[in-house]
Parts: sequence; structure tokens; C-alpha cells
Amino acid sequence: MTPEAPDLSLFGTDPLWLVVGKALAVFVFLVLTPLLCILAERKVMAWMQMRVGPNRTGPFGLLQSLADGIKLALKEGLVPAGVDRPIYLLAPVISVVPAFMAFAVIPFGPTVSVFGHVTPLQLTDMPVAVLYVLAVTSIGVYGIVLAGWSSGSTYPLLGALRSTAQVISYEVAMGLSFAAVFLLAGTMSTSGIVSAQQRLWFVVLLLPSFLIYVVSMVGETNRAPFDLPEAEGELVGGFHTEYSSLRFAMFMLAEYVNMVTVSALATTLFLGGWRAPFPVSWWEGANQGWWPVLWFTVKVWVFLFVFIWLRSTLPRLRYDQFMAFGWKVLIPAALLWVMVVAAVRVLLVDSPHVRPATVAASLAFTGALALVLRVRLRRARLPRTVAQSGTAPPASDGEGGGFPVPPLPSRVARPDPRTPGPRTPAVRVTDARETERADVP
Repeated sequence: MTPEAPDLSLFGTDPLWLVVGKALAVFVFLVLTPLLCILAERKVMAWMQMRVGPNRTGPFGLLQSLADGIKLALKEGLVPAGVDRPIYLLAPVISVVPAFMAFAVIPFGPTVSVFGHVTPLQLTDMPVAVLYVLAVTSIGVYGIVLAGWSSGSTYPLLGALRSTAQVISYEVAMGLSFAAVFLLAGTMSTSGIVSAQQRLWFVVLLLPSFLIYVVSMVGETNRAPFDLPEAEGELVGGFHTEYSSLRFAMFMLAEYVNMVTVSALATTLFLGGWRAPFPVSWWEGANQGWWPVLWFTVKVWVFLFVFIWLRSTLPRLRYDQFMAFGWKVLIPAALLWVMVVAAVRVLLVDSPHVRPATVAASLAFTGALALVLRVRLRRARLPRTVAQSGTAPPASDGEGGGFPVPPLPSRVARPDPRTPGPRTPAVRVTDARETERADVP
């Protein structure tokens, strides 16, 4: 049976004051959540790493995020010499504005009554709402690229280029994971996708899509272990190295708002949106009134906790490993799974009892994907095993997929001056392009 088309007639009919109120509510939610998330991140990471987190500012350190925000606002906003000033000042705005715009189509709850006006707990909706989110969030990468380019420095430019390649690569896998949801729900509207999960959440029917999306959303937001555009040890902070004060705070705000956005999108597409979880759903009023806002917020915070958990436990990947994983594992797996869902969807239209087959295919594909990943990781650990066995691998000449290492300048150890011996010339390396000979006693 074909899914019913979503009812979008309730959107676009609200009075102006209600639209402004909804917009302000979304804005306040997106400003307060990052403040709480930063505090929770520092507290949870301290607990996981067996150390003391923030505990000085306010009771139990609860005002630490507010103090950090005030500190950034009072710092001097430096503009380095040699930057492209208009683009340099515009880049943080380009990053933060799309992060807020993407939340316009996220449903917080069902239809409620606000001062006598019946309205859905959603700013707006459209037949291609999920594609709108993808389009708006893709604009945010322009802010990162322009920030690195306009800074006039090498390290921010390298961080910006890394971020561009990373976001584009993982957006492909993310879009393919959405395609399976569109096929099963029969719509791209966010409210329609939530309605399609009334009986069973898509995380059960589309488990591979959910796993692919979770990995892609971590890479999309440049969070650990995929925080390669901001690798402090390699790029001195990444694309925002030359930023300070409120401009730097805007980049940080954009990062955390994007975390909230991808978490809300995962909740909407795979976890039933604002619908109550299994034990609570037995209560008739669980999905009515303002209670769904609570269930939606709890689900979003579960994903935010996963972000913190990953940062506390996993080391940063090497860049070539990260990109190879996206193009050679995630994208082929997402393509294959979309074909499986499309085939089952055709059978589902004519035979509604095929739904258990969807679950079986989902679990089978997840097991096969886990097996492929295990084989790939086993092959990746093979060189380490050879190194531990004492057998030196053959030197790579740059062919056959190897990574050649440029020859280092020759070095001759200086003899001990206290040891008598003939005066021998030695080479003292002063630069990669210049050496000078010196007589060493």
C-alpha cells in the first residue's frame, strides 16, 4: 500500500506574531543547547577520564560556559595584516547563519493550541524539506573555505581544503542514507517522515542507513575522531587560526549548532521524531500536547552524548584512512543498501506482508557490512604485525600504492672532542637547502 501524502495545509497559515514567536523559540533553543552542550562535554569528558572538570564558576561549575562566552566577547578582535578584509569578516557569518536556517523544517511536536490558534510545533515544512536541510548545511562549508583562504596563511588554507574534501565526501554517503528513508516513507517532508514511523521506527527497518548516517554526521561536523580540519598538532587550529574574539566564537557556535541539527535530523528520520519511546508510548497522552517536545529533546541529547563519548575515547584517524573509509566503504555500502530497499519497496507496494523481509534484509546487510569492515581493519593491521615480527618490509619506491619518503640530508655524527684523533671534516646541516663544511676537532 502506498504511503499517504503528508498534509501540509497547516503550514503557512499562522499569524505573523506566531511565526515570529516560533522563530524566536527555535533561536533560543539553538543558543542555549550549545551552551549546555559545552558544559556537559567538559563534565562528561572529565568523568570518563577520571579528572576534575569545571567546578569554580557558579555552583558546581554550571556557569562556566557563560563565563567563557563573556570572555570571548570582551577579547580584542584582531585582524591580521594581509587578509582579504571583507571576506575575512563575512566568513563567520556565512558559517553560522545556515546552521540556524536548517532548523526551520525540524518538527518539535504535533499540532497544539497556542492562545487559541491551532498550529504545528514546527516553523515550516515543504515537500522537499530534507533536501532543503542538505542544501542549507552545504552552504556553511563556504564560510570555512573563505575563512581559510582570506586569512592569508598556509595553515588555515590547508585546514579549509581538508574541510572541503571531508564535507563533500561524507555528504554523498549521508544523502544516500536519506534516499532509503525517502523510498520507505514515500515523502521528503519531515512531518510526513515522522508520520510514517507511527507504528515502527525506521532505525529498525533501515538499520544500515542509520549506521551510515551516524558515521557521516560525525565526519560532517568535523568532530573527533574526524576533526582533521582542526587538528591542532598539524594545522595549529585549522581554518580559524587567525580568528579571535566573537568571530572565533561564531565558528564554535556554528559547529555546535550543526551538531544539534544533525542530531535532530537523525531523530526525525530514524527515531520517530517527537514520538514517545516504547515503554512510554503505551500511555495515550504521550504523543499529545507538549509532551512530545520532551521526547524530542531527550533523543537529541542522546546523540549529543554520543558525540562527547566518541571524543573521549577514540584517537584521531589519519587523513588518508578517513577519506578511503568514506569513498571505499561508506558510499559503496550506501549504494548497495539503496538498491536493496528499492527492490523490497516494489514488493511492499503489492504485498504489505513483505515488511518482515525488510527487517531480515536489514539485519543481513548489517552483518555483511560488519564482516567487510572487519576484513579491512584486519588488513590495515597487517603491516604492524609484520613490523612486530622483526621482518622489515621492503622499501617502497612510490609504486604499487606505497608512500615514498624523501631522502633526508646526510648527517655525520660529531666525534667527542675529548677523544684524541685526527681532524676530520664533518657536515653540519643548517637548512634543508644549504649545508656548510666545518672542521671539527
